[in-house]
This record gives sequence, C-alpha cells and structure tokens, in this order.
Amino acid sequence: MINQKKIIVVLPAYNAGKTLSDTYNEIPFEIVDEVILVDDNSNDNTKEIAKQLGIKHIISHEKNLGYGGNQKSCYNKALEIGGDIIIMLHPDYQYTPKLIHSMSYLIANEVYPVVIGSRILGKGALKGGMPLYKYVANRFLTLFQNILMNQKLSEYHTGYRAYSRAVLEQIDFNKNSNDFIFDNQFIAQIFHKGFEIAEITCPTKYFEDASSINFSRSLKYGLGVIKISIQYFLSKIGIHKATIFKS
Repeated sequence: MINQKKIIVVLPAYNAGKTLSDTYNEIPFEIVDEVILVDDNSNDNTKEIAKQLGIKHIISHEKNLGYGGNQKSCYNKALEIGGDIIIMLHPDYQYTPKLIHSMSYLIANEVYPVVIGSRILGKGALKGGMPLYKYVANRFLTLFQNILMNQKLSEYHTGYRAYSRAVLEQIDFNKNSNDFIFDNQFIAQIFHKGFEIAEITCPTKYFEDASSINFSRSLKYGLGVIKISIQYFLSKIGIHKATIFKS
C-alpha cells in the first residue's frame, strides 16, 4: 500500500506463457498488494505458469473475448476485491514493471487520477524497435485526437495505464468494445468525464514474443480512433452523444 491505498496489478493475458514469469518477477511487491491475471482462452501454458508463480486471482475465459473483453474482467475483479489503484500491465514484458512505483505515487498522492506510460516521450518507441509505420501512424493519430479532443497527450495508444478507483467507478468501461479499440475509447471517456491524465516516459521492447497487432488490424484500429475522436468532438459541441459517453 501507499497512503493506505490498496494497489492491484492486472495482467490481461493471451498466450503469455513465455514472458509471464519475467514480467511478474519485476513487479514491486513492496507496494503491490494483489495481482489479477485474466487468461483470454490462451492455447499455451499461461494459466499453469500463473499458478506456479502463486498468482492468487486467476480468471479463465471459456472463449476468447478479445483485448477489451479481457480488460473488463480485469477491472471488474479489481473493483470487487477493493482496489484503490489499479495498474494494467501487459504480461508480454513489453513494458517494464519498474515504473509501477512512479505511476502509483502520482495517484496515491492525489496528483492525478490516471497515469499512462508514454513510449513517445523521449526516444523509447523507435529505440525499443517500434516499426516505423506504427510510429508514424501513432504520431498522426495522436495529433488528430489532440486537435479534436483539445488535449496535449504525447500518445493515446500505450497499453501501460494506472487508474484510481474513482475513475473505474465513474466511467462505464463495460460499454466499450471487446477489441483493441477499448483502450482508446477509455481515454476518450476519461477526458469526457473531466479527469486529467499524467504521462511518464516509458521504455518499451519489441521482440518476437511480445504481443503486436498486424497491419490489417492496425488499420482497423486507426479508423476506429478517428471515429471515436469525431464522436467525442460532436458530443462536446452538443450535436450528438455516442453511447460510450452517456452516463
């Protein structure tokens, strides 16, 4: 705990058997109280390794729900067991757990209610091996969203995020997609609700066993980002409020 805040790390897992141990062993358990792993119907040994590591809360999906569906199970369980600070960490070891301290303290000290690890601040993305086309797309989509949403984030597309309990309770994330666009919808909801987001520089690693979406799914995601940005803009100027922005 920090300042009597219960800290929970959630691991949305899919075929993470080769990287789960490395990720788990870097989690700072001097401040982290609980770990939740949600296995999205993996076809490898993810669940077995999670049990060997002693992870107490393991949820197994009987069918693959997708990245967004996985996170919904993560956050609902974290709220159920009393989490005050909930940190979403990919178990593919692409993001370092060593930033959990910094992310947690910003929320525990009530500086910000949401903290994300940005690969774009500094030179973490390209240095870590992010494909050039993904980097360019990231920069374009972020600029587009910043203009339509009147914000100044360095990126909207990181998968390393920490939330206060209040954010998860006040935003109906269960309305969001079960696909990869979930993350972007959630950020749009956060800003729409009036919460602020802090960013910290995050190194990242791209390697064979790290999860990544292919070009066609990246294209689908990019079009989804544009749609969400336009929906946000229309909602804020009072023309049309999309379902995800309705209380």
